[in-house]
Amino acid sequence: MEAHDDDLQRFEAEGALPLPVADREGYVEHAGVRVWYATYGSGEPLIPLILLHGGLGHSGNWGYQVPALIRRGYRAVLIDSRGHGRSTRDEQPFSYELMASDVLAVMDTLSLEKAALAGWSDGACTALVLAATAPSRVSGVFFFACNMDPSGVKPFAATPTLNRCLARHTRDYAALSDTPDRFEDLVRDLTLMQQTQPNYTAHDLAQIGVPVTIVQSEQDEFIRLEHAEYLARTIPNAELLLLNGVSHFAPLQRPEQFNAALLEFADKVLSNP
Repeated sequence: MEAHDDDLQRFEAEGALPLPVADREGYVEHAGVRVWYATYGSGEPLIPLILLHGGLGHSGNWGYQVPALIRRGYRAVLIDSRGHGRSTRDEQPFSYELMASDVLAVMDTLSLEKAALAGWSDGACTALVLAATAPSRVSGVFFFACNMDPSGVKPFAATPTLNRCLARHTRDYAALSDTPDRFEDLVRDLTLMQQTQPNYTAHDLAQIGVPVTIVQSEQDEFIRLEHAEYLARTIPNAELLLLNGVSHFAPLQRPEQFNAALLEFADKVLSNP
């Protein structure tokens, strides 16, 4: 039986499962910053899966997902978003378009003509923005726990689970960042971005031409279910998948349940060796 961490007590104390040893790890200099990346999995499918973490977190938050992808024979690529984890930031305001361009820079460095994208929260926005602006580079998007216009966001309400997640993010930032004393700046500047971005219209969404799976948790603290349903209706040929019993932090709370959804998506859009 899968061990649950629904209230994130284990995550606060220990973080996610440690990532395996990377096959390749490095930095890409792009648009004023150094973007950290790592690749995992000895298999060489034609199209890898890039995992994009949520705001205030880092790639280590995918610790339960990377081993599952490797066991399935897939190649996973992790990227720390600018200003997060090991990646640096400059004084440019955060935007999803800028972070999407960082992903393209990593893909170019790794000679990846095309990739599937799995995004969590802010990472989901980045993934869908990239699919909208560079569709020839994206084979599909797993869009978990985010909005594409401000109407999709619930009023914020602090909870013990959110506080535990924030405590873990704070410690991880101090341990990984080259500016360990700037976490409050990151919170402030990300919040400014999230209040106004993304702001895609129904017309914008209708132009997205890559396969998209909209994944929504039953108990998501931030995103309205009605918004996820709207995205699935409006993006051509999109699918909606509901995860029961979990919240915005499903990859950490019930990894087996989340991984089953992620692997089903991967099986559809990735090519095995």
